[in-house]
Amino acid sequence: MEKSQNWYIVKRPEGHCEILPGAQVQEKEDPSIVECWGPIGSQTDAIARRIGLIRSGKCKPQ
Repeated sequence: MEKSQNWYIVKRPEGHCEILPGAQVQEKEDPSIVECWGPIGSQTDAIARRIGLIRSGKCKPQ
C-alpha cells in the first residue's frame, strides 16, 4: 500500500466530486476543476471527506 501518496478531492463543473491521486492534481491548471480539497493522507480518509462534502451539499453524489 502507498502510505506516502496524497489524495485530493476535485469538484467538476457539473457538481460531482472525484478522488484523485496527488500526481494527477499537482502542478496542473485543469480548467475542469472548480474546487479542490487536499492533500489528504489516505484514500480511505478522502472517501470519508467526500461523503462529508456530499452531505453538506458541496458535491453531488454520482
